[in-house]
Amino acid sequence: MRDRFPLLVVGGLLVTAVMGSWLVRGAARGGFADTLSTWRAQPDGARGLYLLAEESGLPVTRRTADLQILQDTGPLVLLAVEVEGALEEDPDQTALASEKDSQQEDEDVPRHGFNRLHVPPLSDTETEKLLDHVRAGGNLLYVPWGSRENPLLDKLGVKLIKADTSLPMRTLVAPLSSPYTLGVERVEAKVQAYLELPADAVPVLKDEPLGMMVAAVVPYGVGKVLVVGAPELAMNEALGRADNARFWLSALSALGPGPFEFDEHHHGFTNERSVVDFARRYGLHFAVAQLLLGLCLWAVALKRFGQPRPPPESTRVGATDALFAMSRLYREGRHYGFAAGLITRGLTQELALHAGLPAHAPAQQVAEGLAARGREDLANGLRAVVRNAEAISAEKELQQLATRAATLRQRIHPSGPPARALAASTPEEP
Repeated sequence: MRDRFPLLVVGGLLVTAVMGSWLVRGAARGGFADTLSTWRAQPDGARGLYLLAEESGLPVTRRTADLQILQDTGPLVLLAVEVEGALEEDPDQTALASEKDSQQEDEDVPRHGFNRLHVPPLSDTETEKLLDHVRAGGNLLYVPWGSRENPLLDKLGVKLIKADTSLPMRTLVAPLSSPYTLGVERVEAKVQAYLELPADAVPVLKDEPLGMMVAAVVPYGVGKVLVVGAPELAMNEALGRADNARFWLSALSALGPGPFEFDEHHHGFTNERSVVDFARRYGLHFAVAQLLLGLCLWAVALKRFGQPRPPPESTRVGATDALFAMSRLYREGRHYGFAAGLITRGLTQELALHAGLPAHAPAQQVAEGLAARGREDLANGLRAVVRNAEAISAEKELQQLATRAATLRQRIHPSGPPARALAASTPEEP
C-alpha cells in the first residue's frame, strides 16, 4: 500500500480538479460553445436570439452539416462564420472593431473551449454552393465578424469599412420603411464594420449621426442576402436594448416562411458521432473522470481490507482430509526421499521467480541468482534445504525439512519474520 499511496494522492487531486472544473462549467451554461453560437448562453452567444425566434412562433433549427448540399433548405443564418480566403485590403483596418481594452489584436472570431482547436471556415466549395443556392431563389442572413473582405462579400459586391473603435454604442435607424424593420424605431449596438453597397442594394439600418449603412439587403439572382455589420446586435446581452429583439423578428419574417437554419457546423458542431466531437462540445472531463475512477478502483483492488477470510468449512475439511491421506501414503510406504524431493522442487520453483530465472532452473543456479541479487539468506537457506533433503530417512527429519522450507518462504518478502528466525531454524554448514 505504501508504494501505491503517491498514485492514490495524485489520482485524488486530479479527480478533485476535474470535478471542480466540471462544476464550474456546469454553472456557466452554454459556456462550451463558440462566439455567436446558438448553443452559447454567455453574453457573447446567440442562444437568446434562437430562443426568441422559437418562442415567437418562427420555425428555427440548428444545422450541423456542411453547406455542400443545400437542397430543400430554408433561409440560412450565418453568425460570425469565417470564410476561407478572407483578407484585409486596407492595412489601417487590421484591428478588430471593439473596445481598446478587449485584448483582441486581429479580426479572428474569439474562440472558447475546444473550438480553439478546430472550427472549419466556410470553404471555397461551400461558398460557391451557397451562392448558387441564393442565386436559385434561396435567402441568407449573414453577419460577418470584423471588417475583412472575403469571397462571399466580393460576389455580393459588398465592401466592409472598419468602424472607429473609439466610438460608443451606436443608435441605428431605418432609412426607409421595409418589412425588415417593421415596428422598429431605433436599434442600439456596437458596430464593427460599415457597408459599401452595390447600386441595387436596399438599406435596412444606418448609423443615424454618421449616415453610414450597417445593414442592407443585397439581391443576388432570384434570392437575396441580408448583411449586418454589427455582430454584437445578435448577442444575448444586446437583445434587451431598444428595439433590437423586434428588429430580428421582423428581419427573419421578411426573409421567408422558414424553417430558418442557424449554421452551427462552422462553429465547431458536426453531426458526426465521435469522441473528438463529443469532447469539443462538452469537454473531456467526463472521459477523464472515468479514466481516473478506473485507476482508483484498480489501485484499491490491489489492497486487501481486513483480515483474510477463512475458507468455507467444506473446502477446509476436504483439503485437510486430502493432506492427511497423502501424508499417510508417504508414511506407510516410507517414501521419505520422494516427499523431500517434492518439497525441495516446490521451494526452488518459488525462489527462481525472485532470482529472475525460469521455474525449471536447478537449485544451485537459483541459489547463485539469489546471491547475485543480494539475498544471501535465501541462497544459504535453499542450499541447506537441498543438502538436508538428500539425507532424509525418517518421518521426523521430513517434518523438520518442511518446517525449514516454510520458514524460508516467509523470508521471501520483507514482512516475514526477522533473519534470526531463519538462522535459528537453518543448521550451520560444516
